[in-house]
Amino acid sequence: MAAHIVGKKTYFGIFGALMVLTAVTVWVANFDLGRWNAVAALTIAVVKGTLVVLYFMHVRYSSRLTWVFVSSGLIWLIVLIALTLGDYMTRGWVKIAQ
Repeated sequence: MAAHIVGKKTYFGIFGALMVLTAVTVWVANFDLGRWNAVAALTIAVVKGTLVVLYFMHVRYSSRLTWVFVSSGLIWLIVLIALTLGDYMTRGWVKIAQ
């Protein structure tokens, strides 16, 4: 299996994009967006994480088996977050007598 060689230009471009997104994160943090603060921060973080996984971890040019494992890890993370939020959001439904 031949390895895919990624040029320095791509790495510097991704690094530049990550630095711009970091600056955008700091810029957005200075505004009071109300309930949208977490949404904005998480959206930027997901984009940055995706760039890191695809290019710096070389998943973009990997085999389909690697994509299966990355996808299964992401699905498992979503399941864990959903279960945690399901527990957290329903804690006030039952009143415990003291």
